[in-house]
Amino acid sequence: MAFTYDLTTDRGKVRLRIQDNDEAYVFFSDADIDAFLTMAADLDGDTVRHASADALDSWASNQALVLKKVTLLDVNTDGPAVAKAMREHAALLREQAYQSSTDAGFEIAEMALGHFSWVEQVTNEAIEDV
Repeated sequence: MAFTYDLTTDRGKVRLRIQDNDEAYVFFSDADIDAFLTMAADLDGDTVRHASADALDSWASNQALVLKKVTLLDVNTDGPAVAKAMREHAALLREQAYQSSTDAGFEIAEMALGHFSWVEQVTNEAIEDV
Protein backbone atom coordinates (compact mmCIF):
# COMPACT_ATOMS: atom_id res chain seq x y z
CA MET A 1 0.00 0.00 0.00
CA ALA A 2 1.58 3.25 -1.15
CA PHE A 3 1.71 6.00 1.47
CA THR A 4 3.02 9.53 1.10
CA TYR A 5 2.50 12.44 3.44
CA ASP A 6 3.49 15.73 1.87
CA LEU A 7 1.54 18.78 3.08
CA THR A 8 2.31 20.71 -0.10
CA THR A 9 0.01 18.37 -2.06
CA ASP A 10 -3.77 18.00 -1.92
CA ARG A 11 -3.29 14.36 -0.92
CA GLY A 12 -1.24 15.42 2.09
CA LYS A 13 -3.83 18.03 3.07
CA VAL A 14 -6.59 15.41 2.96
CA ARG A 15 -4.48 13.08 5.12
CA LEU A 16 -3.94 15.92 7.61
CA ARG A 17 -7.67 16.73 7.83
CA ILE A 18 -8.69 13.12 8.41
CA GLN A 19 -5.68 12.31 10.62
CA ASP A 20 -4.52 9.43 8.42
CA ASN A 21 -0.91 10.55 8.64
CA ASP A 22 0.82 7.83 10.68
CA GLU A 23 2.66 5.47 8.34
CA ALA A 24 2.42 2.63 10.87
CA TYR A 25 -1.41 2.78 10.90
CA VAL A 26 -2.46 3.88 7.43
CA PHE A 27 -6.14 3.48 6.60
CA PHE A 28 -6.23 4.86 3.03
CA SER A 29 -3.68 4.29 0.29
CA ASP A 30 -2.50 7.10 -1.95
CA ALA A 31 -4.75 5.74 -4.71
CA ASP A 32 -7.75 5.91 -2.37
CA ILE A 33 -7.04 9.54 -1.46
CA ASP A 34 -6.52 10.39 -5.14
CA ALA A 35 -9.89 8.80 -5.96
CA PHE A 36 -11.61 10.93 -3.30
CA LEU A 37 -9.93 14.03 -4.76
CA THR A 38 -11.03 13.10 -8.28
CA MET A 39 -14.65 12.60 -7.19
CA ALA A 40 -14.63 15.86 -5.22
CA ALA A 41 -13.29 17.86 -8.18
CA ASP A 42 -16.79 17.88 -9.72
CA LEU A 43 -18.38 19.40 -6.60
CA ASP A 44 -18.84 23.08 -5.93
CA GLY A 45 -16.47 24.45 -3.31
CA ASP A 46 -13.16 23.38 -1.78
CA THR A 47 -12.04 20.08 -3.31
CA VAL A 48 -9.74 19.12 -0.41
CA ARG A 49 -12.52 19.57 2.16
CA HIS A 50 -15.03 17.63 0.04
CA ALA A 51 -12.51 14.80 -0.46
CA SER A 52 -11.75 14.80 3.28
CA ALA A 53 -15.46 14.60 4.11
CA ASP A 54 -15.97 11.69 1.70
CA ALA A 55 -12.96 9.89 3.17
CA LEU A 56 -14.26 10.39 6.72
CA ASP A 57 -17.70 9.07 5.72
CA SER A 58 -16.10 6.00 4.20
CA TRP A 59 -13.95 5.46 7.27
CA ALA A 60 -16.97 5.96 9.56
CA SER A 61 -18.91 3.29 7.70
CA ASN A 62 -16.00 0.91 8.18
CA GLN A 63 -15.83 1.72 11.91
CA ALA A 64 -19.53 1.09 12.38
CA LEU A 65 -19.36 -2.24 10.52
CA VAL A 66 -16.16 -3.55 12.06
CA LEU A 67 -16.19 -2.32 15.65
CA LYS A 68 -19.88 -2.47 16.46
CA LYS A 69 -20.64 -1.94 20.15
CA VAL A 70 -18.83 -4.47 22.31
CA THR A 71 -18.19 -4.84 26.03
CA LEU A 72 -15.65 -7.46 27.05
CA LEU A 73 -14.51 -7.55 30.66
CA ASP A 74 -13.50 -3.96 31.40
CA VAL A 75 -12.99 -2.93 27.76
CA ASN A 76 -15.70 -1.13 25.80
CA THR A 77 -15.73 -0.28 22.11
CA ASP A 78 -18.47 1.81 20.58
CA GLY A 79 -18.09 1.78 16.80
CA PRO A 80 -21.42 3.54 16.15
CA ALA A 81 -20.43 6.44 18.43
CA VAL A 82 -17.06 6.75 16.67
CA ALA A 83 -18.79 6.62 13.29
CA LYS A 84 -21.27 9.31 14.39
CA ALA A 85 -18.45 11.64 15.47
CA MET A 86 -16.63 11.06 12.18
CA ARG A 87 -19.80 11.79 10.17
CA GLU A 88 -20.38 15.00 12.15
CA HIS A 89 -16.84 16.09 11.31
CA ALA A 90 -17.47 15.21 7.65
CA ALA A 91 -20.63 17.35 7.67
CA LEU A 92 -18.64 20.26 9.10
CA LEU A 93 -16.01 19.88 6.37
CA ARG A 94 -18.71 19.87 3.69
CA GLU A 95 -20.24 23.03 5.11
CA GLN A 96 -16.83 24.71 5.09
CA ALA A 97 -16.27 23.55 1.50
CA TYR A 98 -19.56 25.07 0.35
CA GLN A 99 -18.81 28.34 2.19
CA SER A 100 -15.57 28.68 0.25
CA SER A 101 -17.45 28.39 -3.04
CA THR A 102 -17.03 31.25 -5.50
CA ASP A 103 -20.13 30.28 -7.49
CA ALA A 104 -22.50 33.26 -7.36
CA GLY A 105 -25.33 31.24 -8.81
CA PHE A 106 -27.49 31.97 -11.81
CA GLU A 107 -31.22 32.16 -12.05
CA ILE A 108 -32.69 33.13 -15.39
CA ALA A 109 -31.62 35.78 -17.86
CA GLU A 110 -34.62 37.02 -19.79
CA MET A 111 -34.21 39.32 -22.72
CA ALA A 112 -36.88 41.73 -23.88
CA LEU A 113 -36.87 41.80 -27.68
CA GLY A 114 -39.67 44.27 -28.11
CA HIS A 115 -42.47 46.12 -26.36
CA PHE A 116 -44.72 43.08 -25.95
CA SER A 117 -41.96 40.82 -24.59
CA TRP A 118 -40.94 43.62 -22.19
CA VAL A 119 -44.53 43.91 -20.89
CA GLU A 120 -44.67 40.12 -20.45
CA GLN A 121 -41.35 40.14 -18.57
CA VAL A 122 -42.50 42.91 -16.21
CA THR A 123 -45.81 41.12 -15.61
CA ASN A 124 -44.05 37.82 -14.87
CA GLU A 125 -41.67 39.50 -12.42
CA ALA A 126 -44.60 41.17 -10.64
CA ILE A 127 -46.35 37.81 -10.34
CA GLU A 128 -43.18 36.16 -8.93
CA ASP A 129 -42.85 38.83 -6.23
CA VAL A 130 -46.36 38.19 -4.90
